[in-house]
Formats: sequence, C-alpha cells, structure tokens
Amino acid sequence: ALDIVTSYFSIHYGKEPAADRRRTGAAMTEAERAAFWRGKRVLVTGGAGFLGSNLCHALAGLGARVTALDAMLEDGGASMANLEGAGVLLVRGDIRDVELHSLCQDADVLFNMAAQTSHMGGQRDPVADIAINAVAQVRLIGAMREAAPNAAVVHASTRQFYGKPLRLPVDEMHPVQPPDANGVSKWAGEQYWLLEQRVHRRPVVSLRLTNCYGPRLRIRDARQTFLGIWIRRVLEGEGFEVWGGDQLRDLAYLDDVVAAFLTAAEAAPRPEVSGRVFNLGGAPPASLRELAERLIAANGGEGRYAFKEFPADRAPIDIGSYHADDRAFRAATGWAPRVGLDEGLRLTLDWYRTRLGDYV
Repeated sequence: ALDIVTSYFSIHYGKEPAADRRRTGAAMTEAERAAFWRGKRVLVTGGAGFLGSNLCHALAGLGARVTALDAMLEDGGASMANLEGAGVLLVRGDIRDVELHSLCQDADVLFNMAAQTSHMGGQRDPVADIAINAVAQVRLIGAMREAAPNAAVVHASTRQFYGKPLRLPVDEMHPVQPPDANGVSKWAGEQYWLLEQRVHRRPVVSLRLTNCYGPRLRIRDARQTFLGIWIRRVLEGEGFEVWGGDQLRDLAYLDDVVAAFLTAAEAAPRPEVSGRVFNLGGAPPASLRELAERLIAANGGEGRYAFKEFPADRAPIDIGSYHADDRAFRAATGWAPRVGLDEGLRLTLDWYRTRLGDYV
C-alpha cells in the first residue's frame, strides 16, 4: 500500500532540494512525505465520508495511525464501503455527543471533515445545522485543547461562504455573504477554529473547497453534489437533469483534494500558512451544460440529459457562476491540481462500474 501511495504522490510533487523547496513554498517529496506521516497519530472526523475516507486510505498507506470518527448518519455521505481495506480504526459516534477526549488524546494531526453539508437540510432545520457545524465544533475544539494542545488542524471549509460572486475568479478577500443557513453555520464553525489559532497559537489551516468529485462520492442522490446523481444516472442508462446550464463551476478531483489536505497539514506550522484560509480550486471552469456533455463523453458517448428551471425552493440560494482563485495556496505550499476534468470524470465512472450496488 505504501508503494502505491508514494508512487501516486510522486506525480504530484517535485524533486528539488528540500532547502530550496522550503524557500519557495513547494511541497514535500514522496520520501519526505512517507517519513513525515509514518507513526503519526491522526484523527479524521467524518472519516467514513467521501473526502474523509479517501484521506484515511492515503494516510494509512503512508504509515499513519488513523482513527476515523463518523456518526454514519443516513442523510450524510458516510458508508462502510468507503473504508473497506483502509486498515484504520472506525469509531461510530456523533461529534455532538460522543466522548471526544480519548479520541483526541495525543493526536498529532486532526483532519476535521465532519459537517452537515445539505443546503436544503440547513434551510429546513437551521437549529440542527448549527448544532453540527458550529456548536459541535466548539466542543471538539475544547477536547483538542485538553488532549492534544499541539496538534495541527486542517479544517474542511467551503466556497459557499462567498454567496453569489461579485467577481470571478473568487479570491480569499471576496466578501463573505452566505446564501443560506448552512453557509452561516459552517462559516461560524470555521471562525471558531481560526480563533483557536489566534488565541492559543495552534497551527490551523482552513481549506475552502469547490465542488469535489471522484470515487466514494455519494451518488444515490444529489445531497452531496449535483454531480453525484448525474454519475448514477449515466451509469444506469437513465437521463439526468441540468438546472440552468450556463453557470460555471471548477471541479476538483479527489486525488488533488487529498494531496491538498496532506500538504496543508505538513505546512500548517509555517507562519505563511498557519491561521489562514485558502481557496482550493480544480480544473478550469466549465458551464454545467459543457460538464454534462463531457460526462457523457467520458462514458463513451452514452447518456442523455434535459434542461430544467431551478425548483422554486432552490432558486433563491443558487449562487450562479463560481470558480476559485487558489493562487495563494499554490504559492504558500507548492500544491497544484494534476487531474484534468475529462480524466477525472473517466476515472470516476470506471471506479463505480463494478461498485454501483454498494453506492445506490
């Protein structure tokens, strides 16, 4: 497993001397990465979800001692299938009420992926939304402060905070104007973690993600991302709906996202990284109309779709076009996405072909 993971990361990172890379903000080589993570105690909240489980696979392959914490809620993205073969300890528990101290004890790194991500779920029940995305975050911060005061934290955040963009691409200086209740609660959770860095000097990095996709994404419906249900419909030979069609999106393939989280954790203690929020983008932006065509092309030309108007309950919270300016994270860490959109779509479809029964 280690050979597979280090072979993968050799694609993503260069070979220049370590001293030069530190000066330029470049990431570790695969050998340095393996040495860094070997034996590290790592806690991944939301560890059975889409991004969390992929992080668990990569970390275990690098020799880390990984605990995945997940509530395994029916409406979330978690699945037992996601951690199959990962070789990590899965603890089933909700960060709102599970005993956290022992899970956090002496952790070296926390990847904080646990969240309520449904836009409509937040609109329907904002109190539950706040409980997960804000109150539970304060609870986790308290446990980490007692049990692992020196651990680095990488917090999974979202581009949702920016709302309808005033300009494109969107950089970190764009005004925060969440379009829905879920955005408000998640912004509050992020700010509590950044406060932990400012007050207690813990190395914290927050990555504001764009639409992420790839293996282990929830595809049985559109709760995690619109692309999930598109993938399912294409693989099942059914048509899918494209709402609007002209909105721009930049999609990030999971291998690039996992690489970004690892890089952020490795660089977290550095002053140019610690305590900062970074936008994370992906492939160059494409319209939803173009994305639908490219998904069908990645499926060998098989598939169909229809344009629809936005449902009345979703139209007010649609943000229109978005794509990220992620130059700050690239400059600070040396990270860059490597998987293009067409390749990522093909890889995703191929991965699900033999596993569709586990995910629908």
